Amino acid sequence: MEKQLDTMADRLEEGLATHRAVSREEWTKARKDLLKKEKELTRLNDELSRQRRELPWVKVDKAYIFEGTEGKLWLSDLFYGKSQLIVYHFMFAPEWEEGCPGCSFLADHIDGANLHLKHHDVSVVVVSRAPLEKLLAFKKRMGWKFNWVSSYGSDFNYDYHVSFTNEQLKNGTIYYNFEYSKHDEGSESPGTSVFYKDRTGNIFHTYSSYSRGGDILIGAHNYLDLTPKGRNEDGTMDWMRHHDKYEDFKGDSGCCSH
Repeated sequence: MEKQLDTMADRLEEGLATHRAVSREEWTKARKDLLKKEKELTRLNDELSRQRRELPWVKVDKAYIFEGTEGKLWLSDLFYGKSQLIVYHFMFAPEWEEGCPGCSFLADHIDGANLHLKHHDVSVVVVSRAPLEKLLAFKKRMGWKFNWVSSYGSDFNYDYHVSFTNEQLKNGTIYYNFEYSKHDEGSESPGTSVFYKDRTGNIFHTYSSYSRGGDILIGAHNYLDLTPKGRNEDGTMDWMRHHDKYEDFKGDSGCCSH
């Protein structure tokens, strides 16, 4: 693995060594041309966000029970007094001893955002199928503060298409990211789901995204995208590790490279 990474780094450095260098005037012209495209992308993203808000909703009539530090919780409890709920579907199967590295990478960004989101009528809750004691132990290890609840024994993960039954895995076909596809990567996949609770207590499912849809929540990627070397990866997030494993990591992350 280390030799492979060295080869990747050498290949990138070789490319940067021959990168074109120009005068300040020529650079400014090229930068302004790119700025036009960046502004266009910003406007397109604003329009996409507007269309996302206008999606129709689905009323949630099914009862889901979770386990948190407060005990048994209903889906309505996860709003914690807010009207909007963002659920991150964190890959952590009941038999695993630690959470998915890719999901952990995203989760590293939640607490900073939560300093502000909780003051803007938004509750962010992480949900996984692993038993609560495993979630809390891993949460302590990683130093996270966000609310993390267990959906163990609930249909929640299956109904929102981020966990897959033994029968689905045996057949080799799953429904994920709004389509049926072949799958041989285990029982869990990542995703984000959004819910709204009206003043009478009705809950609606408003949005879900899967696979690389979660990229928008990973601030580190936005920083890397500003740099000459970019994300510097041969595969999606192949460089990423649990944040406490960077110095002594010896193996493959083996997760979340959908």
